[in-house]
Amino acid sequence: VLHWLDPDAVFGDLLEPMVALAVALILYEGSVTLKLSEIRGHGAVVRNLVTVGVLLTWSLATASAMLLLGWDLSLALLFGAIVTVSGPTVIIPLLRTIRPVQGLANILRWEGILVDPLGAILAVLVFIFVTQTTTVTEQVLGALALIIGLGVGLGVIAGQAFGVVLRNHWVPDYLRDYAVLAAVLLVFGIAETIQKESGLLAVTVMGVWQANMRDLELDDIIDFKESLTLVLVAGLFIVLAARIDLGGLAELGLAAVAVVLFLQFVAGPARALLCSLGSDLEWRERLYLGWIFPRGIVAAAVSALFALRLERSGFPGADQLVPMVFTVIVGTVVIQSLSGGIVARWLRVSTPEANGVLIVGANPAARAFAEALMQAGHRAVVASTAWRGISKARMAGIPVFYGSAVSRYADRHLDLVGLGNLLALST
Repeated sequence: VLHWLDPDAVFGDLLEPMVALAVALILYEGSVTLKLSEIRGHGAVVRNLVTVGVLLTWSLATASAMLLLGWDLSLALLFGAIVTVSGPTVIIPLLRTIRPVQGLANILRWEGILVDPLGAILAVLVFIFVTQTTTVTEQVLGALALIIGLGVGLGVIAGQAFGVVLRNHWVPDYLRDYAVLAAVLLVFGIAETIQKESGLLAVTVMGVWQANMRDLELDDIIDFKESLTLVLVAGLFIVLAARIDLGGLAELGLAAVAVVLFLQFVAGPARALLCSLGSDLEWRERLYLGWIFPRGIVAAAVSALFALRLERSGFPGADQLVPMVFTVIVGTVVIQSLSGGIVARWLRVSTPEANGVLIVGANPAARAFAEALMQAGHRAVVASTAWRGISKARMAGIPVFYGSAVSRYADRHLDLVGLGNLLALST
């Protein structure tokens, strides 16, 4: 608005590679948290949401862009793929504020965590496809196969090789974070040098591969990447938002608002109802599952990079992609953050207050308190580093967390939804 920053003038030819490297690191950070066992371990509804739900959202978002915005199929497909991505950075703060019932909160939380890298992979694959040509020929299919084959192959090889390096401690512990940073940038650079557009796929596959390697401890690296991603995202949002042409945003007009409303009131509920068929969720919970699906960091970063590359190649309509994605991000976050608590109370799917108790300790006294609280209708979770006590609590049917309640591991894995009190009963 004030024209204090003109990214194209400030960064010049460095803008696109700078954004590309930042997006590569953001995608790696998201993919390195994707454990395939967690998709299987969180029930049919979560599994459906990150598979069938992603495809349904992609289809409906593509249709809305074509019908309401008048975009051609290629650009609409890319837009649809980008807006399938939510993420924990937008979901988890909402859940802490809204406090839905535990089962619903778990589904929303894990969907946000798992759909982040899966949706990004879909967006990268669609981008590779639409940038080859507008008509499918043997040459195009060959180039597409080369890009996907190189990205997947290099990602697997690099992920395995560097995972072995980390697992065997061939890199000093104090250099692990920076070695991974260098490895991600190196793999991205090699892939892009060999075949354009394969770098993002390579680093994403590398992260997924390492996340699922046995006996590979990545918690410290994930912490570093989360901090680095926060810095990159803060910078990207400023730089990318400064490139948005307000005139182009105004040209989208009411059609952009109609797309946001379609995603909120049609695509969201359709995704939730289809993916929860046969589950034990009540109809109120299914409706609320369809209401909450904000878009965030990955959608903004990926769309901006794709738009830069499309603009450079003279792709028609590329200048409208980022304004439309930013409109969806702002629209979904504003609508859902302002209405989330009201709708949850109206549907009676929110806990009246966070009256659950986190009990630090698993000794007999702690277990007795936990059982009494649960019998009184309160949620209780026992957290301890003592395996014997945790084992006995689990056998007694008490929800447990094995580890330190104040660790970085607990920040990611300890579910605090509904817990508003702490009872310190450690040994």
